[in-house]
Amino acid sequence: MRLSNILTPKLFKNTKFIDKMHYTCPLCKTENKIDANFHVVEYVCKACSNLIDVSKNTSTKVIKKPIESVVLEVGQKGIINEVEYSVVGIIVKKYGSDIFWREYYLKDNKANNAFLSESDGHWVFLQSIHKEDIKRKSWNSRVVEFHLLNYRWYETTECHIHAAAGFFEDRVDFGLSTYREYVNGTQMISEEKSNGETQYFFGQHISKYKVQKAFKIQNLPNYTGIGIVQPYYVNIKQMINIFCVAALLICLLQLYVYTTRTNYPVFEQKIKFEDVKNKEMVSKSFTLSGGSAPLKVKVYSGVDNSWANVQLSLVNESTNEIVYTSKDIEEYHGIEDGEHWSEGNTTEDFNLCGVSSGKYHFLISAEKQPSMETISSNTVSSDNGVTISRDVSGIIDVVNNTTKETVSFGDIKTLEKDSSDMGKLVKQTFPNQNLDSLLNVNPIIQTPSLSVTSDDSSVDIKATWLPVSFWNFTIVLVLMIVFFIACYWGRYLFNVSKWKNSSNSPYPQS
Repeated sequence: MRLSNILTPKLFKNTKFIDKMHYTCPLCKTENKIDANFHVVEYVCKACSNLIDVSKNTSTKVIKKPIESVVLEVGQKGIINEVEYSVVGIIVKKYGSDIFWREYYLKDNKANNAFLSESDGHWVFLQSIHKEDIKRKSWNSRVVEFHLLNYRWYETTECHIHAAAGFFEDRVDFGLSTYREYVNGTQMISEEKSNGETQYFFGQHISKYKVQKAFKIQNLPNYTGIGIVQPYYVNIKQMINIFCVAALLICLLQLYVYTTRTNYPVFEQKIKFEDVKNKEMVSKSFTLSGGSAPLKVKVYSGVDNSWANVQLSLVNESTNEIVYTSKDIEEYHGIEDGEHWSEGNTTEDFNLCGVSSGKYHFLISAEKQPSMETISSNTVSSDNGVTISRDVSGIIDVVNNTTKETVSFGDIKTLEKDSSDMGKLVKQTFPNQNLDSLLNVNPIIQTPSLSVTSDDSSVDIKATWLPVSFWNFTIVLVLMIVFFIACYWGRYLFNVSKWKNSSNSPYPQS
């Protein structure tokens, strides 16, 4: 069994102030005083650690000084919940052979009692409550009710005083005391049974930083484990409220953007490469209205075994903000080992994300692969059955003059190895001849004509104001839900860990 974090004695009673406390130890003659007024029955001499009976002015016993992680001093003042308290006593409790925790006895200026208890770096602020306010069926009941809240029995422990310092208005009881703690979240009821009497205390978690600020101290014990009334790291109820408000605002914003957006093509123009060679063209202006949304840009050029490049700058005419982008258009094809291959495309598109409403224009520049005259050599068969030609890039075109079928080969070796009908026809037409030598005979300079189906002299640019995207809206809501589930599950694991040292845990123990 592990001792719970909070145990509280009944050494103080609320009394009226009678005088400032000045006591001289009868043994070492050290003056002991504190700036608080209440009836003192016993005190511990700060010099010799003798427990002095005030009425007899004699020593009862020598007590150990509280040194185990004690951070407050007798006489130190601090403000908690807007009430100033003085530390009038310090008790170190011990359970078993090596478990200690500290209790600081406080008095306000009206002689009301309060207590600070610290164990493993976790702090609880406690105050006395009336026994009549506690509703329970029996001493062995696992649940008690206080102010309409149920508190579950955490643990029952026995302990004794290990060390003490300060002033006490009741005699210090060094015998065994029995404590029973009942917990509800960050609150607890501590039930103390000693010398045949029972007292109750109501406790609440208090942050170590609040204690540090209240008493203006530099260092406090570090956290170890999970405290008996330690709150979860995230307030689930507050998080639900925040997430609900945030989700509502996101939905309203999405609704506004959706209802104010008009989806239509906003720009379309054919640009000749020669018109923007080594310069930029300023396009006509266009207006975007409504909420922010992607602007989709589509570019097309009839490239054929070549490339083109388009540079676009989207200019906001009101703010002069510029978004720059560049896109390559490439398309290549051919035959290798008798197999047709192709890569690239004559059309490319991309999105400019998060473009807000306003008046815009494009700055456009473009270039294509430089054109050149191609040199080809051709050889025609003696019966005009086959025509073979090779262009400057090394591509071999074979034409069946009878069927008008044309097949292209990457190089001579590919043609020589080809086993298709066209390859067999070439071998039959030019038996035992060196095709490479044949193609180098009678070279003819040819200028390639433009394809009927493609035009690589210009580029077409089209911009479309896209419909409002629900992707960002959806992903944000999904992330909020995932985060909530993770926090909720984390709180469950947190509570399981908090109650693992209790023999009365409401959670299944592994």
